Amino acid sequence: MIAKLKGLVDSIGENFCVIDVNGVGYLVFCSGRTLGNLPGLGEATILMIETHVREDHIHLFGFSSELEKDWFKLLQSVQGVGAKVALAILSAIAIDELSNSIAAQDKTVVGRASGVGPKLATRIITELKDKVAKFALPSPKTDIKSAAVPGRSEGAANIQDAVSGLVNLGYRQTEAYLAVSNAARSNEGASMSDLIRLGLKELSQ
Repeated sequence: MIAKLKGLVDSIGENFCVIDVNGVGYLVFCSGRTLGNLPGLGEATILMIETHVREDHIHLFGFSSELEKDWFKLLQSVQGVGAKVALAILSAIAIDELSNSIAAQDKTVVGRASGVGPKLATRIITELKDKVAKFALPSPKTDIKSAAVPGRSEGAANIQDAVSGLVNLGYRQTEAYLAVSNAARSNEGASMSDLIRLGLKELSQ
């Protein structure tokens, strides 16, 4: 199995590139972001590779980082998400925005990707929200999803209520979550009203 390619950029297409390794051209499917990070034609590059072997084909998928490769595999763990849709998501949404939108359960961000309708966006969030904590922005001692369980701490409750307050003011779920998370990280023990005030300050910058 091929895990990494180091060679020269031979050509770049809409959703693929060809990497010349010692005279052999490898066709590699990539996200738009990885393609955008490639150097010019004839220049050296390195791609992390995920190899898919099927009865009728062998496809190589290339990534500019191990993190993007990990997300490619994680997204495909969701029913209804294949390689094509996973690449579309990674092309449309930056990884940090994707992880935080899933943690904030904001399906509108996930739904921006081609081929992802409301039902699939909801499924992606439902199936991945407990798996993305290590990628998402944490609050000081707990993350926002812990606020959804019985017996939640006062801090977690304040975070969730502050996010809801900002959403009610017209802000998107993800941007409200990020603003409150940033405020909570710098102001441990802040009340719900303080988090809303600090969150609004974050959003105005």
